[in-house]
Amino acid sequence: MDPLKKELAQLLLQVKAIKLQPNEPFTWASGWLSPFYCDNRKTLSYTHLRNYIKLELVHAVLHHFPEATAVAGVATGAIAQGALVADMLHLPFVYVRNKAKDHGMENLIEGELAQGAKVVVIEDLISTGGSSLKAVEALRHAGYEVVGMVASYTYGFPVAEEAFKQAGVSLVTLTDYEHVVAKAVETGYIAESDLELLNEWRKDPANWKLS
Repeated sequence: MDPLKKELAQLLLQVKAIKLQPNEPFTWASGWLSPFYCDNRKTLSYTHLRNYIKLELVHAVLHHFPEATAVAGVATGAIAQGALVADMLHLPFVYVRNKAKDHGMENLIEGELAQGAKVVVIEDLISTGGSSLKAVEALRHAGYEVVGMVASYTYGFPVAEEAFKQAGVSLVTLTDYEHVVAKAVETGYIAESDLELLNEWRKDPANWKLS
């Protein structure tokens, strides 16, 4: 297991940015039932954790996408994280809405970048990848080059992995499903007997039901 991914998994569990309820699943906005709930916006309220994630996102950008000349955050969860990263890297910042405003300038991308800018996208969470890749599409349509994406967390759903592959987007994440589950078992947050249920859910989250 990756030490960084495991450490961040523990921190996210500690502040309940990630919750696991194998026997009392949550209902996502999509209507899916899920034993997992992730809200990384909570990390902004904890100074140490906010700075930890900011620094690790910056390190990931510098290591994997050193050619980036601008940063874009995906609304709404990654606006703050993206702005923090851009500030530390001294790069221009924009954020991408999930749909264009219905008034004023009807912007989809808020902010301005030089034409042809090489953009690294910051995301807080990858589930199916749909909203994240819509942001990539909007940036490309506007004439920017997307060099890659860095996200705080991914569920690692097969559908998301395939979507990123088809879109030609390189994705780097700070932690993921495997490390969160391993840490949750290690700390007694969940029982080892819950693993089968969790893994079945991740294979087909859209159709999963609690038996």
